[in-house]
Amino acid sequence: MVWEERWHPLREEWVIIAAHRNDRPWTGETIAKERPAVPKHDPDCPLCPGNRRVSGAVNPPYQGVFVFDNDLPCVGPSAPETTPLNPPYRVRPARGKARVVCYTPRHDLTLAELDHQGVLALLTTWAEQYRELGALPDVHHVLMFENKGDVVGVSNPHPHCQIYATNFVFKTIENEVAICSRHWRERGKVLMEEIIAAEITDGRRLIVERDSAIAFVPHFARYAYETFVMPKGPHASLADLTPEELRDLALVLHEVLVRFDNLWKMSFPYVMALHQAPTDGLSHDGFHFHIEFHPPLRKPNLLKHLAGPEVGGGSFLSDTSPEAKAEELRALPSTHYKALGIEGPS
Repeated sequence: MVWEERWHPLREEWVIIAAHRNDRPWTGETIAKERPAVPKHDPDCPLCPGNRRVSGAVNPPYQGVFVFDNDLPCVGPSAPETTPLNPPYRVRPARGKARVVCYTPRHDLTLAELDHQGVLALLTTWAEQYRELGALPDVHHVLMFENKGDVVGVSNPHPHCQIYATNFVFKTIENEVAICSRHWRERGKVLMEEIIAAEITDGRRLIVERDSAIAFVPHFARYAYETFVMPKGPHASLADLTPEELRDLALVLHEVLVRFDNLWKMSFPYVMALHQAPTDGLSHDGFHFHIEFHPPLRKPNLLKHLAGPEVGGGSFLSDTSPEAKAEELRALPSTHYKALGIEGPS
């Protein structure tokens, strides 16, 4: 079993090699479509209550949010030692913890279809997991993310996300930390607070706003419906929010998810990532926790393909206007189309 991290000398980042995950159970499809008549409980789903997982463990009859250690983790506390390599190559054990978070026992729901209390319960769980995993001595970063939809290659449609608690900081967060810290030193201001102020002043890209939370398509959006969701206060992580801020954030997050689904009357695919400060014990002045959504579709069944400029050059080319996309989302109902009795695509 290959279970290690390999250094990419040209990008100065770690690449996790976890070849055993190629054989993980796959219950997803290969094309984007609305699944008709999804059961509340799927006897073949390894994430449903009471079912057996690939490890042989049987899920308890859970009623709310359920967290467990990933049966096929990309990192682990007992990753084997590696053999030193000749420069410029470097290798080390892929150590840490990987967990799965099931949002609900219902196989037929998505995060957008939960009620506000269900979303709030999930945010509370995320905060608890950040505190617990971030306190481990070898964990420098806690990455939480959801891959939703067949088009992004999700292996199981049961509503869930993953947590990678690693012995390194993922490159995107490492870059954000450095940029935010530099901005703080040079200007004495939190960069994300200035972004929020600019978005509120402009107003055209706002989607939802509450007293202490906000969502918008950023001025610099790379994907058509790229959306940032965050507290207005400059907190380093979800674990730092007050109960009132958590409630506002849950309301804003839920409204965004509902509007995503209402856009095309379908379960809207995306990659969602929580951008939280590293847990490496260092100072991260100026860092502002936020949630980013990267939806891969420009239109129903039309992907934003990552091609030459993105993969080859490292810079995105946007085919749409952030102002127009935000206006589309803002104009949609904040009640889910299924609750309104509207049929989705067949």
